[in-house]
This record gives sequence, C-alpha cells and structure tokens, in this order.
Amino acid sequence: MDIMIAHSKNKPYITQHHTPTTTSRVLSECDIPTSNYNNDEDMKSVKENFDRQTSHRFEEYEERMNVKRQKCKEQCDKEIQKIILEDKVEKSLEEKMEKGCLRCGCGLGGVAASVGIFGGIAISELKKAALIAATQAAMTESAAEGAVAGVEAGIKTVISGLQKLDISTLNGQKMETFINAQNYTNFKTIAHAINTQYDPSPCVLGGSGPSETFCTWVRANFVAPQDSPGNGASTYNSIKIGVKSIVSEAETVAQRAVEKATEEAIKASTDAVESAYAACQTAIIASVVAILVIVLVMMIIYLILRYRRKKKMNKKLQYTKLLNQ
Repeated sequence: MDIMIAHSKNKPYITQHHTPTTTSRVLSECDIPTSNYNNDEDMKSVKENFDRQTSHRFEEYEERMNVKRQKCKEQCDKEIQKIILEDKVEKSLEEKMEKGCLRCGCGLGGVAASVGIFGGIAISELKKAALIAATQAAMTESAAEGAVAGVEAGIKTVISGLQKLDISTLNGQKMETFINAQNYTNFKTIAHAINTQYDPSPCVLGGSGPSETFCTWVRANFVAPQDSPGNGASTYNSIKIGVKSIVSEAETVAQRAVEKATEEAIKASTDAVESAYAACQTAIIASVVAILVIVLVMMIIYLILRYRRKKKMNKKLQYTKLLNQ
C-alpha cells in the first residue's frame, strides 16, 4: 500500500477525489507499531481466533501424527514379532540340523575308530585261529595224498635204480607190475627175484654175467664167504646189499614227497586264509575310509549351516535395530 501511495503521487488519474469515511487499518511493520493494537478489540479477537484455529490445527495434526505413529509402531511390532517368530523357527530347525550333523559326525567318527581298531584286532585273531585250523586240516587231508605221492615216488626211484643196472623184468614180469606199494621197500623180496632171474655167480667167477653194468654192481657189493659167516651164497648177499641201498634211497625220496605234498597242501590252505584275511582287511579299510568321508561331509555341512545361520542372525539384528529406530 505504501508503494501504491508513493507511486500515486506522480499519477493524477489514480489520485483519490473523495474523503474516505472509514479509517484504514493496515498491518505494516514499517509505520504501525504493534503496541497500537494491544487495546484494539477487533485485533484481539482476530488474534484469539488465529491462535485458536492454529492450536486446533496443531492438535488435529498431532492427533493424526499420533495415529500414524501408533499404526507404524503396531506395524513395526508385528514385523518384529514375525521376524522373531521366524527367527526362532529357523534357528530351531537350523540348530537341530547342526546338532544332528555334529552328532552324526561324532558318532560316525567313533564308529570309524572302533571299526578300525577292534575290527583289525578281531581280524588278526581270527586269522591266527584260521591259520591254525587250516594247517591242521591240511595236514590231515594231505596225509593220504602225501602217502600216495610218497609211494609213487618210492616205486619210481626203485625202478629207476634197477633199470640203471640193466634189469628190466623180475620173475618174468615188468618191473612196473612186479614192484608195487606193498613190496617196493622189501629189499629181500626184490633181491631174491634178481638173484633167481639174473645169476650173479659168473660175475664173481670170471665169467660173463647178464651185463657188464650188472656185474660191476655185483662185484662192488660182493662179500667173500669168509667175511660172511653162515652165508654161502655171497653173491646173493651182494645183491641184497645193493638193493637195500636202492630201497633206502627210495624211502628217502618217498618221505620228501610226503613232506612236499603236505607243505603244498598247507600252503594252499594258508594262502586261502591269507586271501580271505586280505579281503576282510580291504573291506574294513574301505568301510573306515567311507565313514571318514561321510564324517568330513557332515562337518562341512555343519560349518556351512552355522555360518549361514550367523549371517542371517546378523542381518535380522540389523533390520530389527532399524525398525526400532
């Protein structure tokens, strides 16, 4: 208004041409002091209305804000309770899973140790008992087989020894037929058959015997009559001495054959026990390794679950703090 009045001095067409009948009341801090309105009833009324309306609006605003705050608080409380409930459920499940993995890992670790220790001890003791039983069984079973093998080896040795002396038949029979399991160790019977079929007298009297080899053998074992009291037929004694040497060698060969057959039977039985033991040992080792792998997997799962649970808890704590703020 002051500006308009100031400008109206230079513009006569906006100059007032009548006297105002009312007093102008202009709120201006430049030319009207506030103290002039202290006693003005109208201004007091205006101020009171303004204060009352302002207070009323502030109260309404405060009520609306309180309602909004309450709603936000209730919503936050619901969210917090929901988070807490979910956290409890998840925490319970995760803890159960963690404890289950941990217990399973510890239990399986104990089982692996038990299998490795007690299984090895048990297998070792069973191996000893099995070896003893297998040895005894092999000796029992190989007795008959060894006896047969010994007899066969003895017969072959006697026949081979006689064949080297150019003796091919005895009592008109082939040696394989004449010499059997019952008489191959009876040197007297064999010597008598040789003395009867092959006359050794010419060999010691300067004549020609059955063969040079035979005569050489007879002369090598010849005992003069004066050195053999009561034995007029000293040539028979020489044959008997030679045959006894062959039979003795055959008995030694037969005993070796029996021992060899027994050793082979025992070795076969012990090899079977060793193979079974090795298979059991391999199975135990494989079982222990498998259990240890499972334990390792369980521990890895446990650590992963624990790390994830802690990470989730930290995030939820931060979120809860933000909601509380």
